[in-house]
Amino acid sequence: MDQNKAADVALTKYVAEFVVGTKFEELSAEVVALGKKSILDGFGLALSGSVAKSGELVRRHLDDLGLARGTATVIGGGRKIAPRFAAFANGVGIHADDYDDTQLAVAKDRVYGLLTHPTAPALPAAFAMGEVLKSSGKDFLLAYHLGVEVECKVAEAIAPRHYQTGFHATATCGTFAAAAASARLMGLDVDTTLRALSIAGSQSAGLRENFGTMTKPFHAGRSSESGVAAAQFASYGWTATPRILEAPRGFFAAAGGGYDQNAILGKLGAPWTFANPGISIKPHPSGSLTHPGMTEMLRLIKENGIRAEEVKRVRVGTNSNMPNALIHHRPKDELQAKFSMEFCMAILLLEGRAGLNEFTDAAVEREDVRAMIEKVDFVIDDEAEAAGYHLMTTLIDIELNDGRKISGRADFGKGSPAFPMSYDEVADKFRENAEFAGMAKSKANEIVELVRRLEALPSLDELSARLISVA
Repeated sequence: MDQNKAADVALTKYVAEFVVGTKFEELSAEVVALGKKSILDGFGLALSGSVAKSGELVRRHLDDLGLARGTATVIGGGRKIAPRFAAFANGVGIHADDYDDTQLAVAKDRVYGLLTHPTAPALPAAFAMGEVLKSSGKDFLLAYHLGVEVECKVAEAIAPRHYQTGFHATATCGTFAAAAASARLMGLDVDTTLRALSIAGSQSAGLRENFGTMTKPFHAGRSSESGVAAAQFASYGWTATPRILEAPRGFFAAAGGGYDQNAILGKLGAPWTFANPGISIKPHPSGSLTHPGMTEMLRLIKENGIRAEEVKRVRVGTNSNMPNALIHHRPKDELQAKFSMEFCMAILLLEGRAGLNEFTDAAVEREDVRAMIEKVDFVIDDEAEAAGYHLMTTLIDIELNDGRKISGRADFGKGSPAFPMSYDEVADKFRENAEFAGMAKSKANEIVELVRRLEALPSLDELSARLISVA
């Protein structure tokens, strides 16, 4: 659209007014319940992420900074530090295994991968500031929802070029989420919140070339940290432009080459993204674009009794944008395997499951896994292309040694709004992640129940006490 005309709309002010003026009562019971699932999921991922190699390196960095004091919890890290650094550590942890929730697109040209992992930047900022400010569970819930909503609508609005040419939207748009959540918990007024968003916009960064490395979760952590810092600097009186989103040299123009004003103006909370089009929770620790195919492959395996030794060839067809993210066709380690459709299909055929224990360097290096990968053809399919980039249409054709051919199609995977996980199913995933980190089942169960009644908690102290370590 005409950027000069777009700049006349006080879009950043509209976002700031939404963050400051929205009340908890404006959240429907459905939206609150959906948010709790993603929050519980995020806490579990921060725990499992704390025992990843990246978690170890993050704690080493925190030690090098001499951060010995603070009141914000590093989940699973056994320490409390300043909120911006706790947000960084927990953001890295949540995104470490690429197992966190994902936003669905609305418009057909909004590539699914363009959009974000909403909880990874929003939750750590809200949790850190909520702890420090002794916020109630209800205030924390609202701040989290405000952050997610701002992040998702910003991601929906920016032109598709943003993602297609290399920006990582979780990193870029997530910075606004963290700033919004932090500003709300700090009680900042509209002008100060506006400046917080503008400071956040100048820190927005992250490139998709780093997918399949530790730097991808670094993006999520840094966006959460940057949002916290932006709100803090704004509260000190730091100055910034009042139109970081809409200006001709602002975020939308510089990072995307344009935006769809109608995707954000008047759309915050109308409807809430959690309600429509929804947020997906992952059943597998791999890139979200693999999940429709993985869900369908599991169904085909179970319904047809397919055994790995029977498989001659597998064809996986998707739209042309999905290979832009699933870039590792012969992965060398578990981080690359998360962005390998070939590995995901191979490990399901061999093991019948794909959890944290299957996404390991050892599994990637197995001879049978490598041999099965060679049988998988990952291609662009005309039918999937015609379905639209807002879908993750995946077509699977399995050819068996005896000549039989078995086929299937899926647009979304398990955990999506079309095929949702219940709170109890998410709780099972949380328990598995907590156990992976070494937490006792009894303690994990206590966290499940605390999140279930989150809006009734007078503070976050009970949660913090259980999340600070696995012991």
